[in-house]
Amino acid sequence: MKEIYAIIRPNKMLATKKALAAAGFPGMTAWKVLGRGKQKGIAGEVSFQINPELLKEAEKRGGMRYIPKRMLSIVVKDEDVPRVIDILIAVNQSGKHGDGKIFVLPVDDSIRISSGEKGPQALF
Repeated sequence: MKEIYAIIRPNKMLATKKALAAAGFPGMTAWKVLGRGKQKGIAGEVSFQINPELLKEAEKRGGMRYIPKRMLSIVVKDEDVPRVIDILIAVNQSGKHGDGKIFVLPVDDSIRISSGEKGPQALF
């Protein structure tokens, strides 16, 4: 099993959730997070107006401190990883800085608390 972490734009959350569910991957955990990449923040990513003077100050300091993103955690069978990654890229890729990142980590075990099922059976 693998855990896929995806950091995406907030405005792509609904489309991502729908695409994954339609492909048979309805389970995920999502968090509202703040961060920035090497582009040091993109003003257009925030859903509110920014005072032009504050933007000038941010540019002088080398960029915005942080911008809002969504982080998803999805645990899947090893053989499903390429499919989930393809879906994440298809929905979230615009070709611009700030599209996000995907990380894949190993998962040693999973246990369904209600039934005690273990391993991949506990995922569904």
